[in-house]
Amino acid sequence: MIAVLDILQSIPVLSFLPPVVLAMVALVPGHQLGIEMGVILLIFTGQVWNLAFSFYSSLKSIPREMLEASRIYRYSAWQRFWQLEMPNAAIGLVWNSIVSVANGWFALMACEMFTMGTRNFQLPGLGSYLQTAADSGDMRTLAAGLAVVILIVVATDQLCWRPLIAWSDKFKFEQVESADRVQSPVLELLRRSSLLTGLPGRAWTRIEEPIYRRMSLTKDCRIVQPLDQDQLRGKGSAGLWFLAVAAIAIVGWGAVQAILMLRTVTWPDLHLLLAGAGATFLRVNSALLISAAWTIPVGVAIGFSPRLARFVQPVAQVLASIPATAFYPILLIGLVKIGGGLGIGSMALMLLGTQWYILFNVIAGAMSIPSDLREVSSLFHFTHWQRWTRLILPGIFPYLITGMVTASGGAWNASVFAEYSHVQGHTLQTIGLGAQIDAATDNGRFPIVLLATIFISLMVVTMNRLVWRRLYRLAETRYKLEG
Repeated sequence: MIAVLDILQSIPVLSFLPPVVLAMVALVPGHQLGIEMGVILLIFTGQVWNLAFSFYSSLKSIPREMLEASRIYRYSAWQRFWQLEMPNAAIGLVWNSIVSVANGWFALMACEMFTMGTRNFQLPGLGSYLQTAADSGDMRTLAAGLAVVILIVVATDQLCWRPLIAWSDKFKFEQVESADRVQSPVLELLRRSSLLTGLPGRAWTRIEEPIYRRMSLTKDCRIVQPLDQDQLRGKGSAGLWFLAVAAIAIVGWGAVQAILMLRTVTWPDLHLLLAGAGATFLRVNSALLISAAWTIPVGVAIGFSPRLARFVQPVAQVLASIPATAFYPILLIGLVKIGGGLGIGSMALMLLGTQWYILFNVIAGAMSIPSDLREVSSLFHFTHWQRWTRLILPGIFPYLITGMVTASGGAWNASVFAEYSHVQGHTLQTIGLGAQIDAATDNGRFPIVLLATIFISLMVVTMNRLVWRRLYRLAETRYKLEG
């Protein structure tokens, strides 16, 4: 499943665009609703994967004694999910939700206004508004659109994300309460409301108590089983066999259709795709390393200081949410004038689409380090080097790996914007898979889109097998917080 999720989050949005839009248009013919549904689904594909990776990493980092306690107290699967697994994942999910929304803004321009073959699609919205302003070079209109985006992001931060961050702080796994916590006026207002705190609690108690009472009579709650017993469950299940057969049939049918489509690909096309695969692979990993170099120390500083986070986090969220593709044509024109070209410009946009995943995950990891461990490091007078190697890096390691994996997918997604651009009636591109996917989508050459997507999938699977799987295994074993 990790390899499948890694492939899905790395496939650029424009690779999903032709089949999704055509399917939705066929589902609701002659109506704008089909295109709207397709755009929503495309934005969803750019938002969901980092949340899945965050929850997976949180599940693997649950202390073993907490799992054993849930078995001793005979928690049902539902109770274990709501009272152990979700609280342990809360901090990571909140921060990755911020990244997901920012990534949705990033992909908005590509999804609300695009060309597919001879057909032009444009939906009303801020994305198409910004794209039209950027293409025409109207700086005043572009500035007005960006101002609206910033206002929406700031309002969302104060009314939604800031209360959620302050609320999730209570799920930190620690024995000593921190003296400096994240504050939110909106959350304090909600907590002081007797109506909002009393009625939902009493209503939820009346609903959950009969459910828990019925679950306590099941076999799983009456018989305490060892943790390793979970690995033996589900083998030979008829439902799993049915799903496996259905998946094999779908994959087989898709493989036959893909072979029929790829027969039209010529050798020059294949040679260009291979060269583009190497170029984009180097750009993606270079952007990943450059992003990690500055986001790790900055993210730790923000996570360790709620006072600093109060000012820096909204700014970072605004910067992450502003669609870089809106001002990318301006950046590109400047680079061309100074002789930089699209090669440097593509790296700049990849960094804008990559660094926020690592930054917000590192912040979440730093905030989740127990306060008692930080106080112990101060009492024993750890040096700066010891503090980083024995507390900070081991503490943020699971979150850092999640951020690196999702950032890699973000860089692959950004490649379609970074390597191919329309600027004031001119088309500029550099060698790369992203440029090939974008150009093929504009020209309606779907076999090229398919083959480029296959190349991306192969490279992602290789990286998953050789790098990410081993690092996840290290996070689960060596850098797991145990009592």
